[in-house]
Amino acid sequence: MLERFHVPHDVAVHVDIADMHATVTDIFLKMGMPADDADTAAEVLVYADIRGIETHGVSNMLRRYVESFGKGRINPTPKPKIIREMPAAATLDCDGGHGLVVGPFAMEMAIERAKTYGIGTITANNGRHFGAAAYHAAMAIDHGMIGISMTTGGMTVLPVDGAKPMFGLNPIAVAVPTNSEAPFIFDASMSSVAGNKIALAKRLGVDVAPGWIAGADGVPIMEESPVPDEFFMLPTGGTREGGAHKGASMAAWVEIMCTLLGASGAGPNRRDEVSHHFIAYNIEAFTDLEEFKSEMDIYMNEIKSTPPIPGKERVVYAGLPEHEEEIERRKNGIPYHPEVIDWFRGITGELGLEWRLTND
Repeated sequence: MLERFHVPHDVAVHVDIADMHATVTDIFLKMGMPADDADTAAEVLVYADIRGIETHGVSNMLRRYVESFGKGRINPTPKPKIIREMPAAATLDCDGGHGLVVGPFAMEMAIERAKTYGIGTITANNGRHFGAAAYHAAMAIDHGMIGISMTTGGMTVLPVDGAKPMFGLNPIAVAVPTNSEAPFIFDASMSSVAGNKIALAKRLGVDVAPGWIAGADGVPIMEESPVPDEFFMLPTGGTREGGAHKGASMAAWVEIMCTLLGASGAGPNRRDEVSHHFIAYNIEAFTDLEEFKSEMDIYMNEIKSTPPIPGKERVVYAGLPEHEEEIERRKNGIPYHPEVIDWFRGITGELGLEWRLTND
């Protein structure tokens, strides 16, 4: 998480992880979800906050989920079903279920197939937002596997030099196990920055960086500026000179893997609100697991031991800052902006729920 998006220390309200998990579970139960599903959904959502991925934690997402339940856009009691399959692969109909529940279900399907066939892959259509992609990919780590997850995001990303969105935010996550070093866990949208970071920028009153967004005319905004009322997202790289053709091509690939592979259309022609794709690689099918993890330790340690450039303190790899953030937050609680706590006071009061979020 970039520094501009951190909640200022002087206003942050620290909340115990267990209290937040219980509160989110209570809210999902009130939305009509079964107890086990509500608990799973809360785990996925709070995972993001524990790891410092505020864009996909309760601050941004829970209120959107509550609104979607209220509008009947999320099925609280889905019955996912396989509609096409071969031994190592399948297409899953999510039945409009919450992505925080159906996502882990689909990843488990991929993991189970990988145990037998070395690789397992699931495309899931008729889905809903599944939270932080990292959670689903990281499920594979405990099984001695490499996990990949991806999903279609909102259709707000422009192609290079284009003035009409052709892609979603389309995040990709990759999780790789280690022994003693922090696992390698990469999670990023194929837009210049996660769309929810723009929501955070609005909430915190901070400017967006050059090359993050375009104006309503599609022209990239190349200076620090407040978020305009109308804007589009740029692909990773911002402009062609910054490598945006690479980000745009990866965004198109996610569209293909999640939507076309699941027979639900792509880009402006999507027929489903959200589609996902999951892959699990059983490392034992390719090499010795313990040797692989030991070599990963060596490689990750070498990366973080790289001499930094002048003015920088250190070099990190994907997953290391989140690992360190998790240690800190499990010890001292999760820092939230007062506006978020105010929202919780309002929604728990409206739903008649117990107030648990005591400032620790």
